[in-house]
Amino acid sequence: MGMFDTVRSAYDLGPGYLRKDLQTKDLECMMNEYWIDPSGQLYEIDYSGTADFVELQPGDDGYNDDRKYLNFVWVPNGARGKIRPVYVTKAVVVYPAKWDAYYAKWPSCIVTFVHGIITSVTHV
Repeated sequence: MGMFDTVRSAYDLGPGYLRKDLQTKDLECMMNEYWIDPSGQLYEIDYSGTADFVELQPGDDGYNDDRKYLNFVWVPNGARGKIRPVYVTKAVVVYPAKWDAYYAKWPSCIVTFVHGIITSVTHV
C-alpha cells in the first residue's frame, strides 16, 4: 500500500466522500494530514511539537522491566497544532480510506486545485 496523505473535507466532494477520511498519493506522500474548508481552500495540519517523548521510570504506569530500552511514551505538552494554507496547483486523486460497499467499485475523484483552491471535482 505504501505511504499516503490523509485528507478531511468540509467541502462537498459528492456522494461517498461525506465525513470520511480520504487518502491521496498526489500531495507530499509523507503521511501528512490536510483539510479542505467549506469554501474549497486546502490546508496542511501540523501537530509537531504538541507532545514530548518521556522515559518511564520504575513504578510508573505502563513501565515494563522486560523492555529496558523501550519504556517511553508520548505525553501531550499543551501546545497546539498549526494549520497552513497550501497553495498547490495540480490535480489530486482522492479516495475513501475505507470502503464497506463490497458490491460497488472503490470510488475515486480528481480534485483540481489552482493556488490551493478547488476549481473542479471529477468523479472517476
